[in-house]
Amino acid sequence: MGWIERLLTIDRRIIFAIIALVLILPMIFPFGFRTPVTPPTQKLFDAVDAIPPRDKVLTISADYDPQTEPELHPMTIALLRHAFATHTRVLVLALYVQGLGLAEDALTTVVAEFNGRATSPQDSIVYGRDYVFLGWQPPPIIPILGMGTSIRQVFPRDYYGNDTDTLPLMKETETYNDMGLLVSVSGGSAPLWYVAYAQSRYGIRVGAGITAVSVADFFPYLETGQFSGMLAGMKGAAEYEELVERSLAVGGRRKAMEGMSSQSAAHIAIMAFVVLANIGYLARRRRKA
Repeated sequence: MGWIERLLTIDRRIIFAIIALVLILPMIFPFGFRTPVTPPTQKLFDAVDAIPPRDKVLTISADYDPQTEPELHPMTIALLRHAFATHTRVLVLALYVQGLGLAEDALTTVVAEFNGRATSPQDSIVYGRDYVFLGWQPPPIIPILGMGTSIRQVFPRDYYGNDTDTLPLMKETETYNDMGLLVSVSGGSAPLWYVAYAQSRYGIRVGAGITAVSVADFFPYLETGQFSGMLAGMKGAAEYEELVERSLAVGGRRKAMEGMSSQSAAHIAIMAFVVLANIGYLARRRRKA
């Protein structure tokens, strides 16, 4: 059997094994690369950066589930790193029960990173003072509209069972007027709900973190200014990680960058197989001619 026949009759199990290898190895040994930052990501970064640290809060609505975790969870982590690095206070909530565990995981991860580097109580991230995890209150329309009149009435107790009236941050945060920006990280339509019901009625600025497949549906809201910025898929998350690390010198595991490394390696391998298959096809055709 000549090299042409060998090239065109590669066992598909070999191809699957190579693809699996190029997917797994970058996750274990990620290769770092600088990703160009697109305007939607830069807009969201600038919007978060513009929040007055001790005057307004950043609110993150973790509206995603484990199915979309690879794309969206790194966004939440990067947003929290940005907020804590600039001493911006944070409220976290979820419109769906599936987002609660993921939001808590992001908070636990980032708070541990910052407190591990802290040298004094002032440098530490303290629950109730620097951030509050409000939890979940169904159905989604209740918290979206209710926070326009009283956050503490919608969430009388936080995720951990504390009375929100007793938390220092909540004593200073009553409605959307006390929020500098609300970012909905969602695998569905939650960002549009915040635009339709919260922004139109109360004027809250809204940012979005969405899956890559939803970009075409959400982009018009960015172009019209209804979104103050947008993170699009894993690439958007990797861009935000890049901005946080480069602009604020905040380190930490960059899961989106690791995912992009794996994805890029797989794309290169697939393109290589396509090129090899076409070379083999053209060579056999020429030999027959």
